[in-house]
Amino acid sequence: MHRPDILPLIRAKRDGHALSREDIEGLIAHLGTYPDYQVAAWLMACTCRGLSLDETVALTRAMAHSGEVLDLSDVPGPRVDKHSTGGVGDKVTLVLAPLVAAAGATVAKLSGRGLGHTGGTIDKLESLGSFQTAIEPERFKAQLRRLRVAVAGQSRGMTPADGRLYALRDVTATIECPGLICASILSKKIAAGADIILLDVKTGRGAFMETEAEAEALARMLREVGERLGRRVICVVSAMGQPLGQNVGNALEVAEAMETLSGGGPADLREICLELGAQLCVAGGLDPDAATARTRLAGLLDDGTAKARFRELVAAQGGDATLVDGPEYLPSAPLSTHVVARQAGTVLDLDARCIGDAVVALGAGRRTKEDVLDLGAGVRLLAKVGDVVETGQPLAEVRASEPERLEAGRHAVEQAYKTGEGPASPPPLIHAIYGGIAG
Repeated sequence: MHRPDILPLIRAKRDGHALSREDIEGLIAHLGTYPDYQVAAWLMACTCRGLSLDETVALTRAMAHSGEVLDLSDVPGPRVDKHSTGGVGDKVTLVLAPLVAAAGATVAKLSGRGLGHTGGTIDKLESLGSFQTAIEPERFKAQLRRLRVAVAGQSRGMTPADGRLYALRDVTATIECPGLICASILSKKIAAGADIILLDVKTGRGAFMETEAEAEALARMLREVGERLGRRVICVVSAMGQPLGQNVGNALEVAEAMETLSGGGPADLREICLELGAQLCVAGGLDPDAATARTRLAGLLDDGTAKARFRELVAAQGGDATLVDGPEYLPSAPLSTHVVARQAGTVLDLDARCIGDAVVALGAGRRTKEDVLDLGAGVRLLAKVGDVVETGQPLAEVRASEPERLEAGRHAVEQAYKTGEGPASPPPLIHAIYGGIAG
């Protein structure tokens, strides 16, 4: 394929012009030949000017086919995948993937690392000893046949173009572009071979789509692009005004996922896992309706079946499976402090974006793509919106490995809380569902 001169493509997007399918395919095919600064300039032009639906379809297709596209026709079905657009405390995949696999679906999951103030599934899984996410395609398929679940990162074999763009977007303020988000998500899903794709589109201050209107527009784009590329796509728009669950930070989130897989865990995390799981089970023909699916999935959490599948997943991918039953041995930062309520009253607000920024300051997120994460750092939220607190009561525990990071994180967490008079309650977890079932 012809290698286009990238400068005219940067200039065209900068000036608001659409790129042809041929231009986009040529750019992605030769992506490794352009320096970072030129690719970053192109990403910034796309972010400022936007991508049309046709451009997004072309970019998604090109990124998906930049490496191997798995043929899962010889793997038992239904073949499903799930992805979140990014949130704070969003450890849903750690619970949902083994849960849905235990329910009879095959979960072929390609995941990424943290972006900006949001955490990444791959980073979290690396808290589990030597958990391997660089899985070659044949091993990926073999594991799916055996366990019905596998979680891989962007290896050289699959979506290498997205791997490079993803890392650059994280450190160049080009994360929020809907077309780039859409192409990044769907290219991984298409490359992984899933027939049914469920996308959890987050909305609120802790999400990249802060308003419900933005999130719904992205959900509609994701559905249309996916369907034009031959996949069934279900989009669930869910709340991210305050963090999901109580733990934010890699190892802390793994511990909370283990608690949820044991039948406990925070109510909001359990609820969204059951809702998303029900959507996948009904779409895959495993259950006749959402209520039946939710009941069956709840049983798989409560009786330990889903946790057993996660234990098998960890062992299969080289992790320390003993940590599944001993989360107290996960990485833990040595320093801690508390943020306390300055006045009695109700927690009126808990800003997810502030908490996400705090976790980055603590060392659990990246500012540059070369940053090494402190897997044990993070925040435990001891009070959330609607809780009644007394003066001096701990609102959150903050953990870090360096005093300077601990203080920076503590200050950011302090800014996230607002307490005062009057009742308050968090918004509903689910705002809208596109392409799925209600009830």
